[in-house]
Amino acid sequence: MNLELLLPLVVYLVLVLGVGFWASRHRVGGDFVQEYFIGNRSMGGLVLAMTLVATYTSASSFIGGPGAAYKVGLGWVLLAMIQLPTVWLTLGVLGKKFAIIARRVNAVTINDMLWARYQSRAVVILGSVTIILAFIATMVVQFIGGARLLEAATGLSYQQGLLLFASCVLLYTVIGGFRAVVVTDALQGIVMLIGTGALLAGILVAGDGLPNLIHQLREIDPKLVSPQGAGDMLTQPFMLSFWILVCVGVVGLPHSALRCFGYRDSKALHRGILIGTIVCALLMFGMHLAGALGRAILPGMDSPDKIMPSLMMEVLPPWLAGVFLAAPMAAIMSTIDSQLIQASATLVKDLYLNYLNPRQEKLEVRIPRLSLLCTLILGSLVLVAALQPPEMIIWLNLLAFGGLQAVFLWPLVLGLYWSRANGPGALASMVCGILCYTALSQWGIKLAGLHAIVPSLGLGLVAFVLVSLLTPAPDQSVRRLFDQN
Repeated sequence: MNLELLLPLVVYLVLVLGVGFWASRHRVGGDFVQEYFIGNRSMGGLVLAMTLVATYTSASSFIGGPGAAYKVGLGWVLLAMIQLPTVWLTLGVLGKKFAIIARRVNAVTINDMLWARYQSRAVVILGSVTIILAFIATMVVQFIGGARLLEAATGLSYQQGLLLFASCVLLYTVIGGFRAVVVTDALQGIVMLIGTGALLAGILVAGDGLPNLIHQLREIDPKLVSPQGAGDMLTQPFMLSFWILVCVGVVGLPHSALRCFGYRDSKALHRGILIGTIVCALLMFGMHLAGALGRAILPGMDSPDKIMPSLMMEVLPPWLAGVFLAAPMAAIMSTIDSQLIQASATLVKDLYLNYLNPRQEKLEVRIPRLSLLCTLILGSLVLVAALQPPEMIIWLNLLAFGGLQAVFLWPLVLGLYWSRANGPGALASMVCGILCYTALSQWGIKLAGLHAIVPSLGLGLVAFVLVSLLTPAPDQSVRRLFDQN
């Protein structure tokens, strides 16, 4: 075991745990649900930006994306920059109206907003079930990614790495709640920036500068420096699908949309958009460029997904490699903690409070304990599943990511901006979107070469509009609530 490599990571994990304990001791008085699940809507601009970027950035961003750039070349770096406006889109489309209406209706979860807009139990229940199932699948993948990263880089066994990683995430999330999650996300965003910058600098030094690295890529395969990429895989249908899946569709991800509930004021929102867009641009460009240039440093890798850990060990001294190791760990942890806290909120707030405890007895005692217990149980179930990773888990992860978009994008966006949107229309969109996405993904059908998310969102939009127009309009009170600025 390389202690010099492991020490910076251990220091980082201790800092994360310290944040969790700090958050648990500095909760603002008042409603436990408001504090534990959305931090009493107190995020400033920097924290808002960092938590949104960190939540969006996951293991695939630090491992899968650079691996694809290693295989395809600089064309993939250009493609990855499609993700640059994700923060601007999420906060710009949802941010202001979401925050205003959430405060009016005292919304704590995404399903609180759906209930206020559509007054439909079917919409809330379908949304809740989708969130829980999708988040469990994606959290298992993230746990596996964190454990394998520790296994490859530190010499720990898979089980040891998993227990170390999972224990840290569960402890600070259970203890600190939303406040701990967003503050650690800010810390993780900074770590990701430092790690990405350090690795890219190490690659440039090891490769004698950018011009020499590009020359070596051209010697390996001229298409590695072309916009089409090696294998000519960057076709127009592929780029359109990628743009929808990882940029526009991100507006429909519940764990990203929830960040719009928690910021303090308009100044924080505007600062969050600016800072978040800059940070996202630096991260996406840096990590994917590192993967593409890594082909010149380590040209014979059998698995592109191993390029980032391998580059880390190749071009950085052990202590600095340990700092970089914390970067993908931060990306993985920031995705898990956000999904874990929201899945717990869905169980406690959306299902238990609304449907299983109609008389709402002794909530001041029961809800805090139940919230902590649900977070712990969900995390433990994911940990158990990750101990024996199923063969189809990667497919489940992709299905979950696109499935969330297929279910939530149009009910969230049209619910805010189209006064005629109603409950039957939202339900039709959710059902058609997820059924279409599941069927196309399961059977590998690509209509006109497009990813399943594109026709699924198209069908969901058509279903939403048609059913809304053919059924009664929403109540005037609902329309006034959502039409006001």
